[in-house]
Amino acid sequence: MFVVGLTGGIGSGKTAVSDRFAAQGIEIVDADLASRVVVEPGTQALRQIQRHFGDSVLLEDGQLDRAGLRSLVFSDPEQKAWLEKLLHPLIGAEIYRQLEAARSPYVMFVSPLLIEAGQAAICDRIVVVDVPEAVQLERTMQRDQNSEEQVRNIISSQADRRQRLDAATDVIENTGSLQDLDRHVAELHQRFVQLAREHDADG
Repeated sequence: MFVVGLTGGIGSGKTAVSDRFAAQGIEIVDADLASRVVVEPGTQALRQIQRHFGDSVLLEDGQLDRAGLRSLVFSDPEQKAWLEKLLHPLIGAEIYRQLEAARSPYVMFVSPLLIEAGQAAICDRIVVVDVPEAVQLERTMQRDQNSEEQVRNIISSQADRRQRLDAATDVIENTGSLQDLDRHVAELHQRFVQLAREHDADG
């Protein structure tokens, strides 16, 4: 299993990049999606969260009110620690299960917290999608209708640009045209296919 990690700050264009790798036939494992799977209705984790925080953390359809839960734990370190202790092992197991099940030449693991959460350790390569902070601000404010202050708070909670670039084996500068992005992804894809073959040959 040859794992290519993909990360980048908010508004950098990770989804645009991972969509292009998926179009090349590469299976994508997304940390954000895995974090949703482990709290779907009927799961043990959701029942524990409901018991701990009460029914107010559920939406009418029985789904977890993620925004509501975030606001409950955001300013309470003890509750945040309780939630992380419950969910992090489950999310890690779900991510690993999906990585193991992948059958493409290599598998891409997308995580906004790849560096911060220590997830880089499971990756053979680390691709960082990089843009200047001013571009992050502009794109995220436009996309999510958030204030500049909100976006700056999110950016400050993530690894800084230098930390990500220091950890990278490959960097995609995502400030050019979509054609530039297509070309860069196609080049990296060919390189990763070759590296994955060599990795498999080495056993």
